[in-house]
Amino acid sequence: NSCNDYGSRDKLGSALGRTVPDGNVLFPDIFHTDRLLFYERFKAYQDYILADCKASEVKEFTAEYLEKVMEPSGWQAIWRTNVFEVVVEVIDVEYSALKAVVQFSEPFLCDLRDSTFTLECMQELLELKERRIPLQELWVVYDESGEFDQTALAVEHVRFFYQCIWRTWDEEEEDDFDYFVRCVEPRLRLHYDILEHRVPSGLVADYQNLLSQCEEVYRRFLNVRNSIPSSDSDSEVENVSMVEGLKLYEEIEHLKQKLKLIENPLLRYVFGYQKYSGLQAKGSRPAGTRITHVVSSTVTTSLLQALIRDKLCPEPCGKELEIQFHSDLLTAVNACYEGDRVVICPGHYVVYGVFCIADSVELEGYGLPDDIVIEKRGKGDNFVNCTGANIRISSLKLVQHDAVEGILNVHHGKTTLENCVLQCKTTGITVRTSAELLMKKSDLYGAKGAGVEIYPGSTCTLLDNGIHHCKEGILIKNFLDEHYDIPKITMVNNMVHNNEGYGVVLVRPMMPSDVKDASAERTKGILLFLEETAKNGKSGIPKGSRQEKLPECVTGELKLYEQAGIAEQAEDNDEIANELGATSVKKSQMQKKRLSELGITEADDNLMSQEMFVSIVGNQFKWNGKGSFGTFLF
Repeated sequence: NSCNDYGSRDKLGSALGRTVPDGNVLFPDIFHTDRLLFYERFKAYQDYILADCKASEVKEFTAEYLEKVMEPSGWQAIWRTNVFEVVVEVIDVEYSALKAVVQFSEPFLCDLRDSTFTLECMQELLELKERRIPLQELWVVYDESGEFDQTALAVEHVRFFYQCIWRTWDEEEEDDFDYFVRCVEPRLRLHYDILEHRVPSGLVADYQNLLSQCEEVYRRFLNVRNSIPSSDSDSEVENVSMVEGLKLYEEIEHLKQKLKLIENPLLRYVFGYQKYSGLQAKGSRPAGTRITHVVSSTVTTSLLQALIRDKLCPEPCGKELEIQFHSDLLTAVNACYEGDRVVICPGHYVVYGVFCIADSVELEGYGLPDDIVIEKRGKGDNFVNCTGANIRISSLKLVQHDAVEGILNVHHGKTTLENCVLQCKTTGITVRTSAELLMKKSDLYGAKGAGVEIYPGSTCTLLDNGIHHCKEGILIKNFLDEHYDIPKITMVNNMVHNNEGYGVVLVRPMMPSDVKDASAERTKGILLFLEETAKNGKSGIPKGSRQEKLPECVTGELKLYEQAGIAEQAEDNDEIANELGATSVKKSQMQKKRLSELGITEADDNLMSQEMFVSIVGNQFKWNGKGSFGTFLF
């Protein structure tokens, strides 16, 4: 009878907590079940409720579970709607319908939220429903005996499932897969990732919007489908409805695919999302002046003299320089206008907010990066957001804690990062579409995602950097979609090492040619094997081949050893450049095919020559878990 770790009919006393309901003080306490842990819900749905059922069997499996664990009568609950709350007594449970047959409790207790809704209206509504109330609208009244623990948990599992997991279109899914593995587990994980602030707020908003869109389109699709007569008539109206239905179906499938990408814990970060940045540039000051902001917790005369000598007036200047002093770094950055400069003195600065840089400003550390540490604390999506036309950040160490997005996001414009140290938490630097990053002589490490994420249509130049101890070194997002432009990538003399996955990974969809190429390689290998078998006997291994090659390898061993390092580095650089170039050629071919389908046979040369600008020279890829370069096919 026990279907999870809570309570048992053989034990005295409830194992569940209790909570006081909001509103009417006369209401009884209810079971506190709405804050179950992830593994508690996971275990219940996987082991006891859904198991390996198909989408069409969900209601049947749920009813069987309820019949095993729920008390059929003798318990009270609070029936909650948007208009009222009322205490009811359950006299029967219709398991197959997931409903309870109820009557008002004695004494009668209710809480009306709308004065126009009277007791008579409530009684009318109950009769209209034939006293059958959906279980997800009931909150079980607390009973300290423990007899109704399983009933309270069963109602909670039903309520949570239909509010947070089930989608109205799930029944349309094919029954050739395990519903729990395909739908329940990823949605449950996403729900708890959102609760625990592990998903960017922008991505959460995108997901909710996609859900709303999909529900609306699916509702329209059902209306169209139901309007089509079941007869075999071939009327014009029916044909129009069929076409409209097909369009809506395709739209639903497209939205569902986007939802699944976000629900998948790996793909939601591989593909990311196009976040709109609403940062508005201030522009120049009305007077046209530019200010140098000096940030320091304390200012001594010696520090001031050194600043004037090294940073503020390194050479005799004919015009006056306006200076503002700040003890808070975030305040200084927020005070900047177009063309301002922020000079940050040595110290450890703790920041709880977000740096939003929308103007062309310069942030410059006075000293070595390890002497100017900027540490991000507190929950938050971002650390540094850049949208200015020309932003420069130099000689700083950025330390990120407890975040769900990368350490630096370049949304628009150009950002130059020089001589900086970036200690990441989630992803590292993200270069969004149409943005540009120039990163040189910097060190980036610790990202749980990619050290640098390069979006389609962006420009990324990496010179003399170290990128290490991340999940992936550099991740290049899929740019094969017709709406995306090819990125421009330059990598020279970087050291990409000790990353868990690849040094560089390209994300792109599986193409028909990939399947054909793999099949062709397998066929070629089989034919070659048969040919060698025929020539050399049944073993399929050329006779004496090993013996003939060994002496040559031994005699050239010293020479190969000397050249191995250089050759391997050159080979890695060439492999990455060739693969990225080949992918850009595929995009050009896809564009040409799309244009020909539209009847355009002579395309503009500029449009068709959109091959990726790639310069990958002198980089070193060492000790990366999966190798120097890989392709993630989806």
